[in-house]
Amino acid sequence: MTTSGLPKILHGPHRRRSLLRAAAVAILACACGGTAKANPGKKQTRLPDPPREFRGVWVASVANIDWPSKPGLPVAQQQTELVAILDKCAQLKLNAVIFQVRPACDALYASKLEPWSEYLSGQMGKAPEPFYDPLAMAVKEAHKRGLELHAWFNPYRARHVEKHGPVSADHVSVKHPELVKQYGRYLWLDPGMEAVQDYTVSVVMDVVKRYDIDGVHIDDYFYPYKESDSKKQIIPFPDDASYQEYLKGGGTLGREDWRRENVNTLVERLYKSIKKSKPWVKFGISPFGIWRPGNPQVIKGYDPYDQLYADSKKWLQNGWCDYFSPQLYWPIKQTAQSYTTLLKWWLDQNTNNRHIWPGIFTSRVADGSKTAWDKDEIVQQVLATRPLEQNAGNVHFSLKPLMSNRGGIADALTTLAYTDAALIPACPWLHEHAPAKPKATLEKDSSTGGWKLSFKMKPVKTGTPDTAWLWLIQTKNRGEWQTKILPGLTASLPLDDIDPNDPNTVIAVTAVDRYGFRSAPAMASP
Repeated sequence: MTTSGLPKILHGPHRRRSLLRAAAVAILACACGGTAKANPGKKQTRLPDPPREFRGVWVASVANIDWPSKPGLPVAQQQTELVAILDKCAQLKLNAVIFQVRPACDALYASKLEPWSEYLSGQMGKAPEPFYDPLAMAVKEAHKRGLELHAWFNPYRARHVEKHGPVSADHVSVKHPELVKQYGRYLWLDPGMEAVQDYTVSVVMDVVKRYDIDGVHIDDYFYPYKESDSKKQIIPFPDDASYQEYLKGGGTLGREDWRRENVNTLVERLYKSIKKSKPWVKFGISPFGIWRPGNPQVIKGYDPYDQLYADSKKWLQNGWCDYFSPQLYWPIKQTAQSYTTLLKWWLDQNTNNRHIWPGIFTSRVADGSKTAWDKDEIVQQVLATRPLEQNAGNVHFSLKPLMSNRGGIADALTTLAYTDAALIPACPWLHEHAPAKPKATLEKDSSTGGWKLSFKMKPVKTGTPDTAWLWLIQTKNRGEWQTKILPGLTASLPLDDIDPNDPNTVIAVTAVDRYGFRSAPAMASP
């Protein structure tokens, strides 16, 4: 979307930024039936609230979309690419990486349950040489940069059409062929089998228990998108045996409702299993952006409720997720699938007050197609979520255009949307206790002659220190506030350009826990 129809009230980059923000806020305010209120700019009398916004990006490994750039790269090059990805995310002031670790019943991590992914080595079942664990590395490097790392799983796909060589002996299609169905060009687990649900839950929980991840994520692949045969006839999903077994056991649902209930059961089991093990690990779902055509009335298009057997509204309203990222992959002005119209509808369905952080189609920017978008469309979609408080945020699909700054999208986000670092909104349904107040000290640095701010958590009653996931550093110097968000591993920060003896100077340190809650601030002075 362009700003050509807006009044010329400013000039240069400031005019461009203001117009984009005003347009996006006005669009969503209109869609939500409200108006945006201006900040009167009162003099600061307390610590300012830091920005709260989920800024995520999908890093897809399937078909080597984002990482690694191709199968079979030397380990050193794989690691260099992974570090560059996380550096770029930090540079863009993103705060969450959704890292695909199970594209098709395989693993981009050390697993005893599934084989090493062919997208890593070029050969299914082949471990990296020299050995390393990509997920362990991704978690460690993300946390060093203050980024959340969410492990992204495909729950049912067993083999993708983009494949390299044969399946390995430890793949589910070989070890448990009774669980796997050939469906068109794909192999697919049968969602109607309880053993499949058990298997998928065990794979996810193995990662939750062994890795220090911040989230588990599943996307829009449940029952498969329809495949056609050589005569262009739709191939029915081959679940006759599992459905007949259900009926023999006394089941009464029709096949379509039964299929939806199979998916419902898996989603509920995943959420409850994760919370029982590690309640701070978020569970996110990214379904197709439309629940059903006609909801709301103006919306037309694909029906995932009928085609994928995904009753995504039910998952949201039952609270079986911590964040919900419907793939709203359409422009704001495309009436039949308008981004803002659909966003408002999903917000209206959010009766359990979970986070709604929509997925956006950043890869459409300057993609060389006739339907390519300008970068301004993505910027306006990001800004349109900003007035939504706990629902401020988006997930970009995918990383590739941000890495290359295709069509200027990375620059646009940096200058027009992600100008300041942001904390991820808290999850009050998971936790209600703020972390303990930290200890902050300010002293001269003998090596530089400047001031150094040091901070740590105070010991709790048991004598063991509490931990901070992030540090929020807020300073007021010469009348201006500055905010820094640092990884919890950080212990100090140089403050060279500050006069702590000025009575108007403020130096505050706040701890942030993994649920997103802030401690009381510790004020530092010499």
